[in-house]
Amino acid sequence: MRIHKFLATSGVCSRREAERLVAEGVVTINGTVAKTGQPVNGETDQVRCRGQLVKPLSRTVVLMMNKPRGFLCTNDDTHGGHTVFEMVPPEYKELRLFCVGRLDKDSEGLLLLTNDGDLANKVMHPSGGVIKRYEILLNRDYDPTLTPRLIKGAFEEGEHLRFKKVIRHPDNPASLEIHLDQGRKREIRRLFEIFGFHVKTLRRFQIGELVLRKMPLGDCRPLARKEIEMIFEN
Repeated sequence: MRIHKFLATSGVCSRREAERLVAEGVVTINGTVAKTGQPVNGETDQVRCRGQLVKPLSRTVVLMMNKPRGFLCTNDDTHGGHTVFEMVPPEYKELRLFCVGRLDKDSEGLLLLTNDGDLANKVMHPSGGVIKRYEILLNRDYDPTLTPRLIKGAFEEGEHLRFKKVIRHPDNPASLEIHLDQGRKREIRRLFEIFGFHVKTLRRFQIGELVLRKMPLGDCRPLARKEIEMIFEN
């Protein structure tokens, strides 16, 4: 098994994040700094990430949260802010959970937390085909003639920002539904800023066929197997 997959299946992080950690040189195998793509034997090799011993998971879990504004999607906030992990039920506190994609501090809505790196990779990578749906409110009316340009996208800091679909609300021209099939950092806000808009509110309400329904802000609960399967039904 390759080192990035071992880290992901051991619940350290997603595969993409695991590749970054290996590249940063904070992962070791038997005391030697790991290399990208290096094979590892989970039964005989000793793997550490930032000095912490990494062991295969005894169980995996996927939690669903209705994230409120004002909370960060990070495991380590050095500025003393509040993180979404403060709202995780006590029985899951000891698991190495991480966010499946992020919602920035000023955004709210459906958020998944897990210790299953393979699942996280399938949800976030465009090849997985999992559509994420958002409700947003702009600072001014939206002109539908811009839709083809938003779907084509634009490049910023070497990243291709783009939308899968744009739907304008029939009763409010400043209100839109945005569909994404990838997960760039602050992608919706950044792309609209390129075209001269400011996103006033942003709420994710659906991932795949999993929809956020009647869940209080700040609530967090485990997903049943059937609900996990809904994520991948498009």
